[in-house]
Amino acid sequence: MKVFIVIPCLLLASWLHAADPVLKAAALEFDLVPGTGGPTSSKVGALVQKVEGPLKTTVTLLEGNSGRVCIIASHMNSPKGANISPLIRRTAAEALDMPFERVLLMLSHNHTDLNLVSNHIEAYSAISMKPEELPEPKLVPAGEDFLKQLTATAKQLPARLQPVTVWWAMGSEGRISYNRKGYRADGSTYLIREEDRDLLGTDFNGDMDREAPIVVLKNTKGEVVTAITHFTAHPCSCFHPEKPIIFGDWPQVACEHLAQHFSPTKPIAVSFLQGCAGDVNSKGMFRGDADLSRKYGRMLADSYIAALADLKPSKRDGLDFAIEQVRIPLAPLPPADVLKAEIAEMEDFIKRATAGDENTLRCLGHNFPRELTPAYRGKLIEMILPWSQWALEMHQQGKAGSVAKTLDVDIQVLRIGDVGIVGMPFEPFQGIGRQIRAGSPLPLSLPCGYTNLSYGYLTDGANTNPDHGEYMSAHYRYSKFRAPYAKPAGDVIATQALETLRRFAK
Repeated sequence: MKVFIVIPCLLLASWLHAADPVLKAAALEFDLVPGTGGPTSSKVGALVQKVEGPLKTTVTLLEGNSGRVCIIASHMNSPKGANISPLIRRTAAEALDMPFERVLLMLSHNHTDLNLVSNHIEAYSAISMKPEELPEPKLVPAGEDFLKQLTATAKQLPARLQPVTVWWAMGSEGRISYNRKGYRADGSTYLIREEDRDLLGTDFNGDMDREAPIVVLKNTKGEVVTAITHFTAHPCSCFHPEKPIIFGDWPQVACEHLAQHFSPTKPIAVSFLQGCAGDVNSKGMFRGDADLSRKYGRMLADSYIAALADLKPSKRDGLDFAIEQVRIPLAPLPPADVLKAEIAEMEDFIKRATAGDENTLRCLGHNFPRELTPAYRGKLIEMILPWSQWALEMHQQGKAGSVAKTLDVDIQVLRIGDVGIVGMPFEPFQGIGRQIRAGSPLPLSLPCGYTNLSYGYLTDGANTNPDHGEYMSAHYRYSKFRAPYAKPAGDVIATQALETLRRFAK
């Protein structure tokens, strides 16, 4: 005699996952506590003045039918450098005895950290360099400590792997961030800083991303093994480049509060993945402090905790992973006469800023706040002058038509249960992330910038305009050397990511 048991689909899916999950996970956290005096990203050589607290890093190992993936989620920014990121990923890969390509370094983009090497070089400054031409990383003591702790932490993870099920929820947070791309009456654009927000109305925030998703991995006993959080905004609420401090800012504070909520007595490692924050800031830049960051971190944590009331189990199990190459279109170089005018404007600005002229507030679409000294403003323009000089030289040599027509990069696409994660080596505009979320066949998808490297800001198609000259949209000026983006620009990443996610969802 045959016996048939009828179980509702959702309950059946949950029961199957609990009985025989095919995904395993383990996660641990370590602290980096640097001293004062370390090198930072400051353009005037300012060193760390104060240490407000440790910088935390969570290392998560995932294992499924398609192999293992490791996510190093750090409340830092500098590890994305071209000559330190590969070393970090290689160190973890060797400790875990797994392929280098399956180790993802995903940063919160915290502005209040320090450089782990004394010869830090950004990926966008190394575009024209071959891998063998990159300078060997010269680790500072904090860098040596970071790698030592990373190795020790990673080696513990394989023995800690345990079966898990994937749960997720969507929170909302609209109090700590704002859209930082402004438009003037003449159609030009500018970076909205705090003094600009003062002029735009009471606590201006504009069109910014409010989604605050959380992913929870539970073992077969229903205990939380680890959690992954996501939000979209530059963490810069206690940042001032001429007065550097060390602090994990609000993403780290939020993770700490959430970990305490999950387990007041037993430590839980919580990861933070940064969204497409190219045009979204947290409030307080150049004016805030660590107390403001703690306040915002508590707010974000409360939003995650409130979302847990609607925690949903994944209907899918397991893990998928792919690396996809994407070719981002580039535009022709500006005409020679335009470049000559730009060079003259920059040289005049640098001369006046060096002399201490307080009226050095605008140059080539850049607008500077009075919170920055003229000397610092001048250094920022010194960084973009070489690009126009290079582009003019290409015209003069008859080589303007030979510059690269695409920027070719790798993106990482991961699926754990019903959750998709897309890692991009950029500071992507939020429009790219919105396309990924809206078109994804999975119930939840997390579009993430600041993965492995950063080639700087990446505009979506709608924000790719030669008349948009503000810091983010014209970030090609900081590169050595690539042309401006051409439409559809970063939209091509969303297209490829969605194609891969659709394959994973079947």
